[in-house]
Amino acid sequence: LTTLASAQVLYPYTLGAVSDKAITETADIVSENLSDNGFNVLGKYSPANDPDRLVIVISSEELLAAAGKSGGLTGFAAALRVGLTSEDGKVNISYTSPEYWLNAYYRNDYDKVKSTLASLKPKLEKVMKASGTWSGKGFGSGKGLEADDLRSYRYMMGMPRFDGTNELGNFGSFQEAIDKIESSILKGVPNVDKVYALEIPGKEMKLYGFGLGGETGESHFLPIIDISSPKHTAFLPYEVLVTGNEVHMLHGRYRIALSFPDLTMGTFTKIMSSPGDIEDLLKSIVE
Repeated sequence: LTTLASAQVLYPYTLGAVSDKAITETADIVSENLSDNGFNVLGKYSPANDPDRLVIVISSEELLAAAGKSGGLTGFAAALRVGLTSEDGKVNISYTSPEYWLNAYYRNDYDKVKSTLASLKPKLEKVMKASGTWSGKGFGSGKGLEADDLRSYRYMMGMPRFDGTNELGNFGSFQEAIDKIESSILKGVPNVDKVYALEIPGKEMKLYGFGLGGETGESHFLPIIDISSPKHTAFLPYEVLVTGNEVHMLHGRYRIALSFPDLTMGTFTKIMSSPGDIEDLLKSIVE
C-alpha cells in the first residue's frame, strides 16, 4: 500500500470548478464557501494588477497546527492559495494542491503531519462543488511529480532546494524583526504591497505575502512564464517568513520552478533576472 501511495502523481494546482459568473461575484461566492468550510480568508489581490486574475489566500486550523508542530521553514506551508482567472468567458477557480505543496515544504516530515492535514482536500472539494461546475482536475505539470521527487525538489543540478532560502535579514529578536517589517509596511515600500500576514500560534513564526509591482515585478515575469491554460494564478503572492530572529524568502529559482515545473530552460532564461529582482524588492521591507 505504501508503495502505491508514494508513487501517486501530484500536480501543483487543481482546477476546482468553473463559474459562469463575473470574477468579482465568483470571488464573493468562493470566499463565503471557504469561510463556511472552516477556512480563514487572509487576504485577496489581483496579481500583476490584472483584472482577469484574483487570488484568495487562506489558512485553517489544520495548516496552523501542522506548521506549529514542525516549526522552522515549514511556516511557508501555513497558507494555501485559491486562484480565480477569467479565461474564455468563464472563471476558472483553481487552488494550490495541498499534497503537492505540503510534500515539497514539509519534505520528510510530511508523514508526521499527514493525518493533521488529511481533511484539507475533501474540504476544498466541498468548497469548489458549491462555487461552480466541479472539475477536480490536477494541472500545472504534464506528467506530475511523485511525493519523493517533491521532497527533494530542485529544477536541475546546481539549483537550490527548499532549504536553500535567501535570508533577507537577521535581527536581535523575533519581535524586532516583526516590528521592522510592520513599520516598513506602514510607511509604504515602493512596489511591495502586503496581501496578508499570518502568525503561527505558540511559535516565533509569522508568514507574510506580498504583491510585487514596478518594472521588475509580477507584470514583468508573469506574462513570460504563465503561458499555458488553465493559468497558474495561484502561484502568487510571494512569501516572506519570519522564523525566530531571521527573515527568509524561498529562492526564486526554487519557488518559481516548483510552481512551473514544466517550463523550459529557454523560458527560464527570459526571466533570469527575476529571482534577484524579487529578492531586491522583498529585501527593501527589512532594510
